[in-house]
Amino acid sequence: MAIFPGRIAVMGGGSWATALAKILLSDNKKIMWYMRRQDRIDDFIKLKHNPVYLSDVAFDISRIEFSCDINYVCEQADTILLAMPSPYIKEHLKKINIDLSDKYIVSAVKGIVPDENLIVTEYMQQMYNVKPENMLVVSGPCHAEEVALERLSYLTVGCENKKFAKIFSEHISGKDLKTILSTDLTGIEYSAVLKNVYAIASGIIHGMKGGDNFLAMLLSNAILEIERFVNTVAPHQARNICDSVYLGDLLVTSYSRFSRNHNFGAMIGRGYSVKAAMMEMEMVAEGYYATKCIHEINEKYNVRMPILDEMFNILYCGKKFTAGINSMADSFC
Repeated sequence: MAIFPGRIAVMGGGSWATALAKILLSDNKKIMWYMRRQDRIDDFIKLKHNPVYLSDVAFDISRIEFSCDINYVCEQADTILLAMPSPYIKEHLKKINIDLSDKYIVSAVKGIVPDENLIVTEYMQQMYNVKPENMLVVSGPCHAEEVALERLSYLTVGCENKKFAKIFSEHISGKDLKTILSTDLTGIEYSAVLKNVYAIASGIIHGMKGGDNFLAMLLSNAILEIERFVNTVAPHQARNICDSVYLGDLLVTSYSRFSRNHNFGAMIGRGYSVKAAMMEMEMVAEGYYATKCIHEINEKYNVRMPILDEMFNILYCGKKFTAGINSMADSFC
C-alpha cells in the first residue's frame, strides 16, 4: 500500500526534471531518479551533475538512487513525479508492466499526450488505472533555468484532495520557491498546454519584428482563448484566469529567452521553415504538438479560438506565417 508522499521518484533526465530533483532534495533526505540511458546516469554519478542539462547544478549523489529500469523505480516509489517531454511520455511509460493503480502520480508535464489527445492526468487514469484522487499537477510560471539559479519562483500544486496538495507543496517549498494550492487540475493542465501554442505565436511576432504593441494584443487575446477553452472543457471549477498558473505561465513562456516555444516561433518569424526550425531546436517545442492536439479536441467543443486555428494553419497546413499573423490580427477584440 503506497503512502503519500513516501518515497518520491523523479522520471526524466531533462532540464525540468533536473530542476525538480534539486527542489525535492532541499526537503527530502533521498529520492529515486529514473533516466532512460545508463551512460547518462554513469556520467551524472561521475561528474556529480547532469551532463547535458543544467550542468552548473551540483548534486549530492549519495542522496539519489538512479536507475534506468522504469519498472524497478515505479515499484519502489510511492509517489512518481513525471517530468519528461509530453511527445515522449508514451514511449517511456509503455515499458511499465507493474500495477500503478495504488501509486500517487504528480504530473509536471506541461504538454499533452500526442495521438491520444489526452492531458496527462486523463492518460494515467485511463491507461494505468490511477485513482483521480491520487493525481496531482505541478505548474506555473517557472523556468527550470531560473530555479537552478535560485531565483524566486512560484509553482501551483493542484489536487482534488486539498490535504495532499498541501503536503506535497511542503516538500517543494523553500526560500526561493513558493507554492500556491488549487483544485483545478483540468484547467491547469489545459492552460499549460495552450500557453505553449501562444508562445510560438509570440516568438513569430518577435522574429518578424512585429513590435511590443502587437505582442500585447496577441497575449491579451490569447488569455481570453485559454479562458474560453478551459471554461468549456472544465466548467464546474472556480478559477481566476489572471492567477499565475494561467496568465503568469502564458506571459513567462511568451516573453522569456529561456522559452523553447518562443525561440522556435522566433526562427519561423525570421524565415525558417517549420521543418528547419524543428531540426535546429536542441530541445522539444511542445507547442508544436499541442497545436494539432488541441485543434482536434476543439472539433468536439467548437470554442472560438482564432489564434489557435491560425497557428494550426501555419504549422501544419503550410500557410505563410505573415498571412496567418494578419488573420489573427483581424480577429482581435
